[in-house]
Amino acid sequence: MTRILIIYTGGTIGMMHDPETQVLMPLDFAQILARVPELDRLDYSLSIHSFHPIIDSSNVNPEIWLSMAKIIRDNYEAYDGFVILHGSDTMAFSASMLSFLFRNLTKPVIFTGSQLPIGEIRTDAKENLITAIEIAASKIGDRARVPEVCIYFDYQLFRGNRARKYNSQKFEAFHSPNYPILAEAGVNLNYHDDQILKVPEGEFRVHESLDTNIQVLKIFPGIGPQTVQSILETPGLRALVMETFGSGNTTTADWFLQALDKIIQKGIVVVDISQCEGGSVDMGRYETSRYLKEMGVVSGYDLTFEAATTKLMFLLGHNYSQETIRNLVETPLRGELTRS
Repeated sequence: MTRILIIYTGGTIGMMHDPETQVLMPLDFAQILARVPELDRLDYSLSIHSFHPIIDSSNVNPEIWLSMAKIIRDNYEAYDGFVILHGSDTMAFSASMLSFLFRNLTKPVIFTGSQLPIGEIRTDAKENLITAIEIAASKIGDRARVPEVCIYFDYQLFRGNRARKYNSQKFEAFHSPNYPILAEAGVNLNYHDDQILKVPEGEFRVHESLDTNIQVLKIFPGIGPQTVQSILETPGLRALVMETFGSGNTTTADWFLQALDKIIQKGIVVVDISQCEGGSVDMGRYETSRYLKEMGVVSGYDLTFEAATTKLMFLLGHNYSQETIRNLVETPLRGELTRS
């Protein structure tokens, strides 16, 4: 029998309204199961690992990412797939990070959650949970059909490191602006096998060290030297994610370019990603980005913000040289970017 491990971290899916305060309060997983009797009809062996205490996804941090990864590592041989119930607010960050932490992943790791608590009449929680389990159990022959970290939400399966939460009011909370969906659920589950990562060769490994010494600089018209310097002079800074205009453009003011060049010369990695959700950074296409390319700013191509930040934490955790990190940022490791 196919064995699936459900890892319950928390989130809206496991909440209910307190009748006295009308505040959302967490359920334990036994209460969740009681509200989804359909799970008994699935021909799978389901096991549960619950976080104690359960976590609001706004409080997710690198230690929790490493805890999730270790749970999967310790149970990897015993299960055919994994479903992680997680709050939607930071789900794309967690899915991105786990995609990097797992090397040679051959089994599905499917994140899901909901926009409404599982006890609400119109909840999306039941469908998301049931279908996520079905996807985690799906095989072609003796191999997993989706051997990667994914997010399943509102009838669509996304590569985890390509997805973003873009709406807090619709059931359709996630989208993948620069990569096709991997599957869609209707009357049947329709997989787009040509978009799914192939089963890798080699031993499954889990990386266990992260470095969060990164900063984010979002460019806007009128940004001044004091704002930029306050970010670039962060103690211990090792890498900077710079959110730029369009295809990777910034101001060409002398003070700005000199400040960037100075930190690059100190060994800090600067990664250029676009504020636009769709499209890719193309440094050098315009004069406003040519200077960045010449000084050694790294192109993030079509990385999401979530993938860019977590990838840097992952790479910095290896203590690679600046040059190696620069090269690996621009290299697709887990299908997270497309080089243009």
